Amino acid sequence: MTAASPAPPPRYRRVLLKVSGEVLMGDTPYGIDTKTVQAVAEDIAEIIKTGVELCLVIGGGNIFRGLAGAAKGMERSSADYMGMLATVMNALAMQDALERAGVETRVQSAIPMATVCEPYIRRRAQRHLEKGRVVIFAAGTGNPFFTTDTAAALRAAEMQCDALFKGTSVDGVYTADPKIHPTAKRYDRLSYMDVLSKDLRVMDASAISLMRDSNIPIVVFSIKGRGNLLNVLRGEGVHTVIAEDRPA
Repeated sequence: MTAASPAPPPRYRRVLLKVSGEVLMGDTPYGIDTKTVQAVAEDIAEIIKTGVELCLVIGGGNIFRGLAGAAKGMERSSADYMGMLATVMNALAMQDALERAGVETRVQSAIPMATVCEPYIRRRAQRHLEKGRVVIFAAGTGNPFFTTDTAAALRAAEMQCDALFKGTSVDGVYTADPKIHPTAKRYDRLSYMDVLSKDLRVMDASAISLMRDSNIPIVVFSIKGRGNLLNVLRGEGVHTVIAEDRPA
């Protein structure tokens, strides 16, 4: 009987995790499912124990989406600001779950609201990461017309992250939406230009372009499975890597 081989070490030292707001709904039609948030927090707690520095951006689509509000006749800037406030609510929910999982956190908002969180200050955020705290970036970029995907790419570049992990409800990037097209095929690896030229809509074009310019790989995986985050961080599990068009 042979001893079990040790788990491979994490591939990246500092990571930004982007989680869509819809993931936090769990199986509910709207809002925040506390069990789902706690499950994500426990996965993140496992990552912190390995010594990885992690920061987080969460969307707000489970509460309010600016584009949807604009489509119903709202002025776009006002709708987008409402969407940014929704991300602050999600950030505070995630902070509570992480703290209960034993992880020290800080929430930094691009829209100053000193009563509930810190303002976004890049150097302060970097110090928090160096001290092992999870930093949750809220309120997007603080500007309308920019998505939380773009905010995630911007913060990943500013924090000098080694990778941007996008946790979704599917296990990678497919040729089409696998929920609608069961025969869609998953890509193991794509270049930034593949994503843009094929219009795969993994993230918006500005986010992809910023990651290409910063040479930061994007890792797309399903965050719904318990332990998936740690497995993918070690290079295991099912996922898609978007990076320069060359061998890893």
